[in-house]
Amino acid sequence: MQRTIFEKDHEAYRETVREFLAREIEPHYERWEADRLIDRSAWLAAGKSGIVGLAVPEEFGGSGVTDFRFRYIVAEEIARTATTSFGSGLALQDDIAIPYIANLGTHEQKQRWLPGMAAGELIGAIAMTEPGTGSDLQGIKTTAVRDGDDWVINGQKTFITNGIHSDVVIVVARTDPNAGSKGFSLLVVERGMPGFSRGRKLHKVGLAGQDTAELVFEDVRVPAANLLGTEGRGFVHLMENLPLERISIAVNAITVAKAAYRWTRDYVFERKAFGKPIGDLQNTRFALAEMLTEIEVTESHIDRCVLALNAGELTAVDAAKGKWWASELQKRVVDRCVQLHGGYGYMMEYPIGRAYVDSRIQTIYGGTTEIMKEIIGRDIAAG
Repeated sequence: MQRTIFEKDHEAYRETVREFLAREIEPHYERWEADRLIDRSAWLAAGKSGIVGLAVPEEFGGSGVTDFRFRYIVAEEIARTATTSFGSGLALQDDIAIPYIANLGTHEQKQRWLPGMAAGELIGAIAMTEPGTGSDLQGIKTTAVRDGDDWVINGQKTFITNGIHSDVVIVVARTDPNAGSKGFSLLVVERGMPGFSRGRKLHKVGLAGQDTAELVFEDVRVPAANLLGTEGRGFVHLMENLPLERISIAVNAITVAKAAYRWTRDYVFERKAFGKPIGDLQNTRFALAEMLTEIEVTESHIDRCVLALNAGELTAVDAAKGKWWASELQKRVVDRCVQLHGGYGYMMEYPIGRAYVDSRIQTIYGGTTEIMKEIIGRDIAAG
């Protein structure tokens, strides 16, 4: 079936993204993966090319384009080139950090941070997860205590994407120990603030070049002007952004699944066994048929979710459905594609090998599959 989600402007933007990746990312990507860190030069290049910060309002240095289909294009091209470590950090900036500031920030906060974020000069992060919390955000122990015109933050965070490079960190902290879920607020910690330090750059199974780190806050004094949104409504603000965050993961999942299928489809008709291409074997054809069907059916649903997001109609429950289904599909498809590649599928010189290790996190971050099912299940039980 013909896809109808993209228009001429989106396809023109695809050429911009494709050229940018070929010029600025692909030639350096292997080195960045080996170094376990994407160079900041990639961010600056992305800013100059309009690949990051597209949704930042024009008055703050962006293009003011909130149509998520342009981000979908970026995800498809990153998946095609197997440069997912770069794409993951970019998604954190565009789909989490920038929207929080754009939607919740005061005019002064937007003026202070958004131009640099749109230019790739300031890198954003959000610090939620702690060593003992995982998906249980109500177990967060990081505290922020008001002291005059400042908040004083103490605590530790882990698994923080863009943690090493981050210049602007949105910290989820407990500001009222007696208020339960209403006792959390969002505070922006900036690079160089005394008491703010980076722990380990974490050595992950996949996404080697993606910047993931531990963050430590020891009596960090943050001006009251760095409170993002409303005091005590931190959880509400987090919930408000979940549809965008989770559909972003779902989009990345379906684009990687599709790329993996295409690499494998081409490979099996080039690779010979028993005197003929392995694509001519019935088992291989059946595997390809099953994967293509699942991918196209799921892609149609994710396309609808993206249009619903654009219209402001995507619910947290629907985003949870898309997130768990697409990310689990990604795991299944990539695993089967490795199998069809045989021994070469286990080699990191092939994009399918990299996709295999990079894909495993998709069903964990942004809320595990089990948490997604719990959200959906509670909605069902509520009638």
